[in-house]
Amino acid sequence: MIEKILVAVAGRGLCEEMFNMLMDIPSLQQSSVTVLHVVPPQVTSDGMAEKLEEGGKILAQAVQSLKIDSSKVNPRLKQGDPKTTVCQVAEEEQSDLVIMGSRGFGRLQSILENSVSQYVFQLTSRPMLLVKDDIYVKRIRRVMVAIDKSESAKQSLDLALSFVKELDGGQLILVHVTKDLTGKTTEDLTATAEKDPVLAPAVALAKQMGVSYRCVSAIGKPGETICRFTDEMNADLLVIGSPDRRPNIAKSFVDLDRLLGNSLSDYVRVYANCPVLLARTIG
Repeated sequence: MIEKILVAVAGRGLCEEMFNMLMDIPSLQQSSVTVLHVVPPQVTSDGMAEKLEEGGKILAQAVQSLKIDSSKVNPRLKQGDPKTTVCQVAEEEQSDLVIMGSRGFGRLQSILENSVSQYVFQLTSRPMLLVKDDIYVKRIRRVMVAIDKSESAKQSLDLALSFVKELDGGQLILVHVTKDLTGKTTEDLTATAEKDPVLAPAVALAKQMGVSYRCVSAIGKPGETICRFTDEMNADLLVIGSPDRRPNIAKSFVDLDRLLGNSLSDYVRVYANCPVLLARTIG
């Protein structure tokens, strides 16, 4: 259950729009929200004072734009490195969901451009909802979830179901992509998608909860295929598992290999043309 939401704002308004769309979901309307703006260190004290004043205005505008009772909003203006500060505040607040903007850089470019969202994506253990600068934030009705046999996929399904069951006209889109099935085509799989053994338990849950759903089974590269289906099915939100498999000893430092990332969720966060909610499973 999502009870505490952290919205990291940067003055572009996208995260605030995304939060307001989430407020269509009745259970989320009971959540409290921390609105965070981080001001990087400046060379001079005058420069710092100017940036803090500017940051205060950004924070105030963000708070005013949220469609939620003001008593549930905790505004925080912090000074520091945005990458580490967002992670720190998410842990302090025990956030159930972090909403961040993303410029949608690829892995290496993210490192070179000092991407905050890429850093937080790789290092936080909290579920994240990433909103790219170049997408249009829509009302949430069609929620796509990528299904496989992993625990993080089960968590993604539970989260997606909890959203869709409360939305008027909501629809769950279940997608399973396999790299190869000898003798089968995507058309063959789509025709029998409800009988896909990976999708069948999800279908049963959707029926049990009275949730409208569609099923798609396909062959191809998972990242590319899932992103293609978000376009073809006009998904408003994609939920995908993003397990944290780092050993404890690795969580205390940053290295280039981990920041580069090489996962399905990393691919999707860059190329999907809709907001992406990365469900986390620790372990």
